Amino acid sequence: MTTHAAQPGNAERTVFLLAHTGRPAAIRSAELVVQGLLRNGLGVRALAAEAQDLPLPSSVVTVPDATTAAVDGCELLIVLGGDGTLLRGAEISRASGVPMLGVNLGRVGFLAEAERDDLDKVVDRVVTRTYQVEERMTLDVIVHSNGEIVHTDWALNEAAVQKVSPERMLEVVLEIDGRPVTGFGCDGIVCATPTGSTAYAFSAGGPVVWPEVEALLMVPISAHALFAKPLVTSPDSVLAVEVQPHTPHGVLWCDGRRTVELPAGARVEVRRGAVPVRLARLHQASFTDRLVAKFALPVQGWRGAPH
Repeated sequence: MTTHAAQPGNAERTVFLLAHTGRPAAIRSAELVVQGLLRNGLGVRALAAEAQDLPLPSSVVTVPDATTAAVDGCELLIVLGGDGTLLRGAEISRASGVPMLGVNLGRVGFLAEAERDDLDKVVDRVVTRTYQVEERMTLDVIVHSNGEIVHTDWALNEAAVQKVSPERMLEVVLEIDGRPVTGFGCDGIVCATPTGSTAYAFSAGGPVVWPEVEALLMVPISAHALFAKPLVTSPDSVLAVEVQPHTPHGVLWCDGRRTVELPAGARVEVRRGAVPVRLARLHQASFTDRLVAKFALPVQGWRGAPH
């Protein structure tokens, strides 16, 4: 393997490969994908740390860090792994604008476009450029404390305000578009995108929202209240979660990857993100079919509309 700072390979077309090298399946999958791309004249770039664990040929260009410069000139980011790896790829994709094509090697993998058995199809579609790119809504997150902005972040799936102490609930007040809605004690609040409706928000009892629906979700986690229903708002709404001053401090998690402590009295504002994440799609299968397949939903006995 050749190591460079962030220079494109010699091929006119270059693909960046990101893989969960802790999985034997990812190592074998990466090898097959790289061989297929190189055989068809595409250049491949990868992280140096991951390349050490992968059987990659010397023509693969390696870069030290996953910066925007590292993927400069790449037409696609191919990600092999589970949900955590796919979210790591989403961070790179959002920052660079390079579309992400996910191959699921985990359990559910709603962000993935292909499964492990589809590697030949993945290579063929990339080589022939027979894929579409769609944009997924993100969240911009701002944390206020004592009237000051103390943290900013973003999320593709969700921004979750959660309690820290297992023995005490987090007391919060919810706000939408500058108006209070309700307050209660709870384990937390999940603010999610439609993409995130099948992730943490789903586990918390929120609705499944089709990706083409533009909306924001606010889903309580184990709330001690009579009115603690999931809320679906306009994509232009501003959601806010205020941590009450008398309650223990909380914590903010963005996509389960980035975290910051929330002092008592903190205010978390969530709005539609200014920068989307671009996902590469290999086929136009409906989200309904994807939902049924991912969750193995029982559809036996379905007869369809009468002809």
